[in-house]
Amino acid sequence: MELGVYSFAERIADPVTGAVLSPQERLTEIVEEIELADQVGLDVYGLGEHHRKDFAAANPAVVLATAAARTRRIRLTSAVTVLSSADPVRVFQDFATLDLLSGGRAEIMAGRGAFTESFPLFGFDLDDYHELFEEKLQLLLALNESERVTWTGKHRAELRDQPVHPRPAQERLPIWIGVGGTPSSAVRAGTFGLPLALGIIAGDVRRFAPLADLYRHAAAEAGHDPSGLRVSVNAHGFVADSAEEAIEKTYPYTQKAMQTFLNVPASALPSRRQYANELVPHGALVAGTPEQVAEKILFQREVFGLDRFLMQISVGTMPHADVMRSIELLGTEVAPVIRQEIGSPVAA
Repeated sequence: MELGVYSFAERIADPVTGAVLSPQERLTEIVEEIELADQVGLDVYGLGEHHRKDFAAANPAVVLATAAARTRRIRLTSAVTVLSSADPVRVFQDFATLDLLSGGRAEIMAGRGAFTESFPLFGFDLDDYHELFEEKLQLLLALNESERVTWTGKHRAELRDQPVHPRPAQERLPIWIGVGGTPSSAVRAGTFGLPLALGIIAGDVRRFAPLADLYRHAAAEAGHDPSGLRVSVNAHGFVADSAEEAIEKTYPYTQKAMQTFLNVPASALPSRRQYANELVPHGALVAGTPEQVAEKILFQREVFGLDRFLMQISVGTMPHADVMRSIELLGTEVAPVIRQEIGSPVAA
């Protein structure tokens, strides 16, 4: 089972000081996070794509390529690539280039995205939201499968026996499908036989189990080998010396971020008590001591048959030192417990 971290490179005002990091400062922090995650033996780092002032990573592949030069082993993925408003040819080329620079460590997590600012930016109609993703996913998969591509669609110029370069170091780029709570998205991932990444940020995680069941059922119906299917959960979390410290450090920043992202008053968001209630074993917040975090991840492994767990530590822009400490604990104290429990090999 793989463990890792993901980030949206958010730039949210500090709820205490009101300070906002510059994009340069935030991206510097992100690269340092990836370096540390690699050093402490984590398996994956993911970076989200956004096109807003309060996020710093409009092109994750560029940031991950910087990190590739400073890391040795960790896999580098988008989380997610907003494929609906992107050109699949450029996406493939960007991540194939990242794969070459990293020695075969690149992945793509493709999704429709929770924000829609990229659609007007790149000239797409939100009325085509679902159709765009379906069509562009098919093209991305064709590009990944073959050097020369013939393809015709509605939303992009056709390709006629077109060679597409560069090719990745890996035989094919791993392409995951990022899913929120939409059953049709889980079915799509299963139908294509692609790995499934479930984003779970609140509530009882067990209510998402039917999505994993739908995914596996759709894959079986499409004739895919069950042994080739993979499931990841992407969730908010934080590793600290105590559960109280985890809540104390994350709650104000998460609250501030959600106010900013959703444009709602604080009264519309969970109270501190409600937020802390997510620490129960089936709660979505994977936070607490290393032992508590390991227990929650193992619980989710049983619920979903997990192959991977990725933690979003900084939902709001938490102090960099706190994020780095949490990454360190995830790699040095949580990961060994999980690997010993399930018999996974120790990271080299």
